Formats: sequence, structure tokens, C-alpha cells
Amino acid sequence: MLYLVENKIIIMIGIPGVGKTTLLSKIVEILKNHKKNVNIISFGSLMFEVAKENGLTDRDELRKLPLSEQQRLQKVTAEKIASYTEEIIIIDTHAFINSPEGYYSGLPEHVLKIIKPTNFVSVSAKPEEIYNRRMKDNTRHRDKITLANIKKELDIQSGMISACAVITGAPVRHVLNGEGKVEEAAVKIVNAIGL
Repeated sequence: MLYLVENKIIIMIGIPGVGKTTLLSKIVEILKNHKKNVNIISFGSLMFEVAKENGLTDRDELRKLPLSEQQRLQKVTAEKIASYTEEIIIIDTHAFINSPEGYYSGLPEHVLKIIKPTNFVSVSAKPEEIYNRRMKDNTRHRDKITLANIKKELDIQSGMISACAVITGAPVRHVLNGEGKVEEAAVKIVNAIGL
């Protein structure tokens, strides 16, 4: 029996400070060494590009927009992503947005139906490592953080990504990105998604 190789649309989520950017760089390196055609898309950056067309000037203001506007921007962004044709598409995003109304899903059902992910990867790290990484990052305007808040965010991320897996039927791989273990985490992810 002949099986066609399907394109992979992988959604990688993680709260700020889990080391997604570093991990993604290592994954791309591994995939390119195996002659794979890969496109990394930052959902938030692409959404900000769409929002800039409507006058928004600061990416960190996205989460403060009215929920209906966030939903509209998510839909337009998802439609752009769905038009890409690379062999492997990895979408770098967050499972939730901490908005004035509360925690809002970064991957609501309408977005998932448009993107049609084949796999989810949920990246985490020890709360202390996340805290230290965030304290070193001065490139963004983040809310105040505590270890208790980080633990709560990790719990919310876990619940949100579980719901996404139920909605789509796509598998979730949970990966711990420990300090100094990025290579190990990247190999686990590449193997889990069958690449």
C-alpha cells in the first residue's frame, strides 16, 4: 500500500520565557539538514502586521483590543497562514491571551478550523527558569511577573492546548525545554511529529 506524505502544520505554543524562539531555531536547523522545506510563522507578528494596516503601532497593544477585533484579526491571520504551501509549517503562538476580559484562547475553534493543524507542541520549562528568562528579556512590554503567575500560566496553557487537541483530533506533544537542553527538546519534537 502506498501512503502519500502529508504536509505538516504544527502549532507550537508556550508562554513567554519557555525558550520557543531558541527551540524553533534548533528545529529548523535539524529539518534543513534533512532537506525539509519549512516555514516558521509567528502568529502574533503576522497578526500585528494585519493590525498595523488598521493603525495599531505596538504589538503588545493587540491583547488590549476589544475581543471582537482580536477575533477578526485572528481570522484574517489564520486565512493568510492557510494559504501557505510549504512541506512543513510551524506556527509559533500562545495558547491564550491575557486580555482585560480574562484569558482568551489564542487558538479558538474558528482559527483551528481555518488552519487545520496536524500536530501541536506544548513547550514548558521550570517556573524558575521561565522567570529568569523573562527578567533578561527587555525587548517587550510585559506585565509584572511572579512564580505563582508563571505556574498559573503553565496550567492555563495545558488546559487550552488539551481543548485544541479535542477540537481538532490532532496529537499534542508536551516538551520540557530545560536550561541547556535545547538540542534534546528539539530532537524530541522532530521525532514526535514524524519528520
